[in-house]
Amino acid sequence: MAGLKSLAKDTAIYGVSSIVGRFLNYLLVPIYAAAMSAASGGYGIVTEVYAWTALLMVILTYGMETTFFRFVNKEGENPAKVYSTTLIMIATTTLIFLSVCMVFLQEIANVMGYHDHPWYIGMMAIVVAMDSFQAIPFAYLRYKKRPILFASLKLLFIFLNISINLCYYVFLGGSDVFYAFFFNLICTGVIMILLVPQLKFAEGFDKTLMKKMLRYSFPILILGVAGILNQVVDKIIFPHVYPDPNQAKVELGIYGASSKIAMIMAMMTQAFRYAYEPFVFGKSKDKNSKKLYADAMKYFIIFTMLAFLTVSLYLDVIKYILAPDYWAGLKVVPIVMMAEIFMGIYFNLSFWYKLIDETKWGAYFSFAGCFVLILINVIFIPKYSYMACAWAGFAGYAVAMTLSYIVGQKKYPINYDLKSIGIYTFLAISIYFISLILPIENILLLLIVRTILLALFAGYIVKKEFLKR
Repeated sequence: MAGLKSLAKDTAIYGVSSIVGRFLNYLLVPIYAAAMSAASGGYGIVTEVYAWTALLMVILTYGMETTFFRFVNKEGENPAKVYSTTLIMIATTTLIFLSVCMVFLQEIANVMGYHDHPWYIGMMAIVVAMDSFQAIPFAYLRYKKRPILFASLKLLFIFLNISINLCYYVFLGGSDVFYAFFFNLICTGVIMILLVPQLKFAEGFDKTLMKKMLRYSFPILILGVAGILNQVVDKIIFPHVYPDPNQAKVELGIYGASSKIAMIMAMMTQAFRYAYEPFVFGKSKDKNSKKLYADAMKYFIIFTMLAFLTVSLYLDVIKYILAPDYWAGLKVVPIVMMAEIFMGIYFNLSFWYKLIDETKWGAYFSFAGCFVLILINVIFIPKYSYMACAWAGFAGYAVAMTLSYIVGQKKYPINYDLKSIGIYTFLAISIYFISLILPIENILLLLIVRTILLALFAGYIVKKEFLKR
């Protein structure tokens, strides 16, 4: 239990930067939604460009976060040399990327449909280059067990970004999409400067180590690309397969804003990931490590189900953070949340092939899920718009999760508590559907009844998992 307590403590601290930070960052959604009406398509532009940056971030880090943790904990490796070698590798590739983008900026903007606004693309290219480089010093802070500094820097970015956006879009009444990207650039630059003391190049560059790290990281890159495509490919291809190009930006904006409400799941899985990755590699030599992994999976599912119910049962209130012209998209929220839960479970399952150095399996599973996702989007977006995007994500992650579990139980069997997991999942889904069919028209009374249902679920968790201990 000591290991799980340490994991819980670190998850809580990282959660400040992830859950609280993303919640604060979510304040940008109502700000943008109020300043850019759904009909203007402004938020559709923001959604599409940020989808591309998410994909590029994965490509430019090419699995080096996980690879860093693997090698820095390996016997016989010099941690300082692992860190400096990783920094130099990422710095080199990001500079090459940025140089190419600046030289061919107008051409890239033309292809993406922003020929009149090339600096939308230029600013985000600079941001994604800096973010990719920053991923390694942030990973170093996690390795050195400095979650408070990690959280402080992450939160500083959020507060700066929100403050500047509030000044322009709310107090000054601005509405230009350009500044959404410009303010991000400023804040990312500030964090870049503050991370300079964490950049340690004294041990130099080890070419042999680089080759070993690249061999390990390449399958993770493929896995990461497939994984991020599962998250953003719908937003990337939506404007190209939706019949009306102008209406596509409107529909994409509605979907992007509405699905942000479901990001509570992404917040939880991200916070858990920050703590879980070093935890898994650090505990890999313990005799009871598989029991710890099984318990961690169970508690992850318990608390994500609790979060799913919290958001779903109070959606009638939460929706007011968006302008009314975005409410049509709220029906995607429960579907996207379940897809995020599947993604979190898949992430938890993924460590079996990382621990046995067979990361190729992750690529197979992710591409299988990605294939399903893309196929559903291409076929059904023209008819069902963003509802196809929501169900495609659900199906894609379900496929990847299931395949990883089946193969993992053969390659690196872990005795997960499937009975308890099944009971908690069944109860949560049952409560959700009961809340939908309650014949109560008074919204206040409806929320009271839903609160009682949520309290009963939470009480059952406490009784089964904590009071008995």
